[in-house]
Amino acid sequence: MTHSEKQPLKIDVWSDVACPWCYIGKRRFASALARIAERDGAAPDVEVEYHSFELSPDTPVDFEGTSTEFLARHKGIPLAQAQQMNDHVTRLAAAEGLEYRMDDVQHTKTLKAHELLHLARAKGVQEEMKERLLRAYFTEGRHVGRVEELADLAAEVGLDRAEVVAGLESGRYAEAVAADMAQARAYGIAGVPFYVVDGRYGVSGAQDPEVFVQVLDKVLAERGEAELTRSTSRSGA
Repeated sequence: MTHSEKQPLKIDVWSDVACPWCYIGKRRFASALARIAERDGAAPDVEVEYHSFELSPDTPVDFEGTSTEFLARHKGIPLAQAQQMNDHVTRLAAAEGLEYRMDDVQHTKTLKAHELLHLARAKGVQEEMKERLLRAYFTEGRHVGRVEELADLAAEVGLDRAEVVAGLESGRYAEAVAADMAQARAYGIAGVPFYVVDGRYGVSGAQDPEVFVQVLDKVLAERGEAELTRSTSRSGA
């Protein structure tokens, strides 16, 4: 198999900055690409675009309480059960090389963070911005709901801080966030992460890397067959 398709394979990912499974899924998808590269000698050419999904849009910017307390309230479960869930996801994250410090997490509304990701995409640094926001939230205990803090993080990936502040305060990308959420509803997405591969195949959740490998292999094989069919048709015309 070769990975010399003219167009990169489009991977649309719906996720939330405050979703612990989304960070884990990001690492597992990267592991899938690495496995294919090791097997075939080259990774498939992919273009990943992150789309907005607010898991808890009613959350205030300055939530009073811990991430465990929020989880307990949000799911209507005892605090001890919420703590067990956070401990479990922390262990899974560690297996992917991620250090979750859930006691330090400042839970917040993620609308402005999603707006920032749209701005970053327009500037060609969405991947870097996504990674920085996830690490800031889950590992560093940073507040990703405030414009000034987001602007500081954006500057770290090379964005103009003043331009970011202006863009976020104006709400310039709010419609883009709303459009992502509308598309998620149209797809029937109820939870994240959710991956749409080549506009055709959906993968729900932070799946094992091998699941991603199988889906990517299937799409690439179908692309190859389609290209062969087109070439045969042209040569026989």
